[in-house]
Amino acid sequence: MSIDHYENFPVASFLCPPPLRPAVAAIYWFARTADDLADEGDVPGPVRLADLAEYRTELATATRAGGPLAPRWPHVFGPLRAALAQHALPQSLLTDLLSAFEQDVVRNAYATRAELLDYCRRSANPVGRLLLHLYGVHGAQALRQSDAICTALQLANFWQDLSVDTARGRLYAPAEDCADHGLDTRAVLARADSPQSRALVADLVAWARGLMIEGAPLVHAVHGRAGWELRLVVQGGLRILDKIEAGGFTSLQRRPVLRWFDAPVMLWRALWMRRPLAHVSLA
Repeated sequence: MSIDHYENFPVASFLCPPPLRPAVAAIYWFARTADDLADEGDVPGPVRLADLAEYRTELATATRAGGPLAPRWPHVFGPLRAALAQHALPQSLLTDLLSAFEQDVVRNAYATRAELLDYCRRSANPVGRLLLHLYGVHGAQALRQSDAICTALQLANFWQDLSVDTARGRLYAPAEDCADHGLDTRAVLARADSPQSRALVADLVAWARGLMIEGAPLVHAVHGRAGWELRLVVQGGLRILDKIEAGGFTSLQRRPVLRWFDAPVMLWRALWMRRPLAHVSLA
């Protein structure tokens, strides 16, 4: 349930309440554009960081009513300023996103799960919290469940894209997990298939699945069309994890994708989310 390559973002689809669509679209374009600045093309790192610093300055300007906006990103900060004013969006969540994009420029590996979770706290979790803010859901338990879902979606994306990221020299599988399975990170970056690499991916998939199941009860706290969109988001993440498993945990070698025929399965499972979530294997 994402647009183009900015992952883990519930889009302003027909399921999103119409009054909230402009704000959701504004948040999306803010994140998508920052992601492009950090990660698209072959621009040198120092230039990317300078662009992101300019972007951060423009965010600060957008939060001040009446301040003139620079002409570089009018499609981003014009709508975002309106959303900030209308919905009192927490600016700290937007700056957290920027800090994660800045980190993408300078860091391409993680030693521990704790380090990776800190990255997800800033790269993924703010999106869920911003959407809950729009939906008027503010309880501590709901925020924890949203964080679990967003982190699980981010991790599912990482494990889906292992073959793509490692080809670019980027490894999100923590070094401690690689070592636990007897793997040197250089072997993982080389995408060598082995029982150990498949066991590593299986362990990482189980981690993401556990977080998704932990957060899934949130779908009952978000009502109406937004709640149904959230159900499909959760089921989309679980379906990706199922695909990785069905492929023998070989996503280091090939990227699993969702097909049109996965949509009915996701919808059916979304309809039955009143029952406790359980792992349903494709095998």
